[in-house]
Amino acid sequence: MSEWVSYYRSEAPEEDDEQQEEGAEAVADYRFSGRDSLIFLVDGGKAMFESGGDGVTPFDMTIQCIRSVYTSKIISSDRDLLSVVFYGTEKNKNSADFKHIYVLQELDNPGAKRVLELDQYRGDEGQVLFRETFGHNADYSLGEALWACSNLFSDVRVRLSHKRIMLFTNEDDPHANDSAKAKLARTRAGDLRDTGIILDLMHLKKPGGFDISLFYRDIINIAEDEDLGIQPEESGKLEHLMKKVRAKEANKRALVRLNLYLNKDLSLSVGVYNLIQKAYKPYPVKLYRETNEPVKTKTRMFNGKTGSLLLPSDTKMAQTYGNRQIVLEKEETEELKRFDSPGLFLIGFKPLSMLKQHHHIKPSQFIYPEESLVSGSTMLFNALLMKCLEREVMALCRYIARRNTPPRFVALVPQEEEVDEQKVQVAPPGFHIIFLPYADDKRNVDFTEKVPATREQVDKMKEIIQKLRFKYRTDSFENPVLQQHFRNLEALALGMMEPEQAEDLTMPKAEEMNRRLGNLVEEFKQLVYPPDYNPDGNSLKRKQASDSRTEKRPKVEVSKDELWSHVQKGTLGKLTVPVLKDACRLYGLKGGGKKQELMDALTEYFNEH
Repeated sequence: MSEWVSYYRSEAPEEDDEQQEEGAEAVADYRFSGRDSLIFLVDGGKAMFESGGDGVTPFDMTIQCIRSVYTSKIISSDRDLLSVVFYGTEKNKNSADFKHIYVLQELDNPGAKRVLELDQYRGDEGQVLFRETFGHNADYSLGEALWACSNLFSDVRVRLSHKRIMLFTNEDDPHANDSAKAKLARTRAGDLRDTGIILDLMHLKKPGGFDISLFYRDIINIAEDEDLGIQPEESGKLEHLMKKVRAKEANKRALVRLNLYLNKDLSLSVGVYNLIQKAYKPYPVKLYRETNEPVKTKTRMFNGKTGSLLLPSDTKMAQTYGNRQIVLEKEETEELKRFDSPGLFLIGFKPLSMLKQHHHIKPSQFIYPEESLVSGSTMLFNALLMKCLEREVMALCRYIARRNTPPRFVALVPQEEEVDEQKVQVAPPGFHIIFLPYADDKRNVDFTEKVPATREQVDKMKEIIQKLRFKYRTDSFENPVLQQHFRNLEALALGMMEPEQAEDLTMPKAEEMNRRLGNLVEEFKQLVYPPDYNPDGNSLKRKQASDSRTEKRPKVEVSKDELWSHVQKGTLGKLTVPVLKDACRLYGLKGGGKKQELMDALTEYFNEH
């Protein structure tokens, strides 16, 4: 069945195009198709330029944070739209001609020129430039600033999926002496909420503390999937501010939205998310040499004998089974791929202790309720989550992600919400989807018998392990190859003299390890190896001995009769690649490195003999 697995995987890019399901799912998906948009609304008042004890001003911290988001967006999702708006400035520039509101950058894709423009306002020189270019004026209206941001969203001609405004300020009561402006700000914030625009407060540290209850508790509004009761603390350091911004600006697009069926008559709607996804270098774009315009690649199929162009209707799919080619029509291949309608179907519950680490076969996914599709999903989902956490059980389900994917058995492992000291969410509440192996996925591997270690050797190794233990965090280690690649691109785009060198955090800290271990390694060597042991000498002896011996015939675990039986039944695929390679070497066949090539070579050999 390995051929069918590759066939399914080859169809993966087209599955997103075929994802337009009928009914409620198709109706709900229109909100989620489109580009993400984010406006940084920055307070330009004098208080933002007053440095604290560490010498860094809140404004400089804000600009560094925005720049970081720009550079990360360029790498991860350059189709998203970003904008920077200042309020509390002497000069103004916006479509409605509001006073003391300056739109520095319209909503557009992030690029190198925009990053360089932001860099002008960093540090002491940037503060002087800001004062000379824009000035300061406290007679602004926050309601008009929100209105200007709303106009920026309206002026965009492309469809937007998520609209978000991040408000950076260290003034906790901007309209303390003007109730009319305060009322207007609350009204505009309500209008934003009604039109689906999310307003986030990124409040910065101020002398005496930032009191959110004075004004902003009535202003900010959050997305459906975020907790109203948890508000992060004010940010006094760049790391804390970056953490808050990353938690908000990261894409929360669901891979798929489907129903979780508890029985025939009861279901709730959930979104499936990837919490962790492997990062790759972006694919290079082919350009036409003379104009630097992107070129399109088109694939055509021709008849190998006549050279005539083949249309899609002229081709068919085939699979080799038992030395026969089974030809399938296009409709038949599509029908074979459709097992059932998409969804999660509850089978039962098992204790969490029954889930073992060796059951892991692929990265897990995460589900969260989708209230917009089925009303009441959040309440039912939370009830199920609380009971599973209380009883320490997991839910077993059959999972079909899309129409053209085969079913999988999965375990829904409950996870409780976690927040850190600053009340920033560390882990969301929901269920992890753990993919369980089929019986066909399990393999019995024969291991060579090991020489048992003595109790003294084991105790010494425990000491070594104890000394080298450290708390592992995934976000502490970046891929050095990817980081250096993007630094090189950034240097070229921003006109730097040379790229910044990425630190390889995966390299072992040999000096620190030696300092911690002391003499433990030498003591362990003395326990394991004899006094006259010389690893270089032993390896040399082994090499000389191997050169003097004649080449051994490969050891084949399967007899010739068993191989012939597998060929007749078409079940060679059940054998492992090493067994197939040994069999090919035994009969002098050149089968290549792929499993299918080895199977074809053995099949051809046994049919001819």
